[in-house]
Amino acid sequence: MIRGLWSAATGMQGQQLQLDVIANNLANVNTVGFKKSRVDFEDLFYQNLKLAGALTADGTQVPVGMQIGLGVRPVAVPKLFTQGEYQLTNQELDWAIEGRGFFRVIMGGEEYYTRAGNFKLDRDGYIVTPDGARLQPEFAVPQGTARIEVTPDGIITALGPRGETLAQAQLTLYDFTNPAGLYAVGRNLFKSTDAAGDVIEGNPGQNGFGTIAQGYLEMSNVDIVEEMVKMIITQRAYESNSKGVLTADQLLEIANNLKR
Repeated sequence: MIRGLWSAATGMQGQQLQLDVIANNLANVNTVGFKKSRVDFEDLFYQNLKLAGALTADGTQVPVGMQIGLGVRPVAVPKLFTQGEYQLTNQELDWAIEGRGFFRVIMGGEEYYTRAGNFKLDRDGYIVTPDGARLQPEFAVPQGTARIEVTPDGIITALGPRGETLAQAQLTLYDFTNPAGLYAVGRNLFKSTDAAGDVIEGNPGQNGFGTIAQGYLEMSNVDIVEEMVKMIITQRAYESNSKGVLTADQLLEIANNLKR
């Protein structure tokens, strides 16, 4: 009974975490460049009442053992870097990465990586995120620029009123062997870690990197229907485990009242 009580309790804790992750996914369904998370679980230790292959008193061999599981625990909450849906905006500073890669930005002297391409211009003409993180390599748009063009292979061009080229630069993308190892810091930003591996840099459209789609945004990769179904399953699993706790408690109460 005690085993069942604690096993069901671990199930409730695990499903609560699952619900928290689902709620965060749904909250960010319209966040540009957001990557959904999931919870990975593993079973806990087992109590071995009888080992498979053990010999009985009669000298025969036990074909199947008796192992009682002791519950579940979450072991990871990884980000899933699948491609999000594209949204047409026709804004010249909205850029979507079609394929692998991240933009690199600097904020407060620290380097960060992002899939969100909803850029702006700061007062000095530099391309920045909505929070002011400056795109790397830096590109300052000259005064008198009429429009900005970005090719699929990442050539950024500032054009004057008559279509003349005022400035030009090459956009660089960055990637990691294990993007799931990146540390999410909020604001659509990620920080590199040892788990993510060494940073790999390259030009859009080359060496496995994605291309740039100007006038588009990559939206969240959250599927509302999928998350709602997962929420229902999680709720039912939580209820089932709570009934397991209640049943174990009732059995303990019966056992405590046997002497009466």
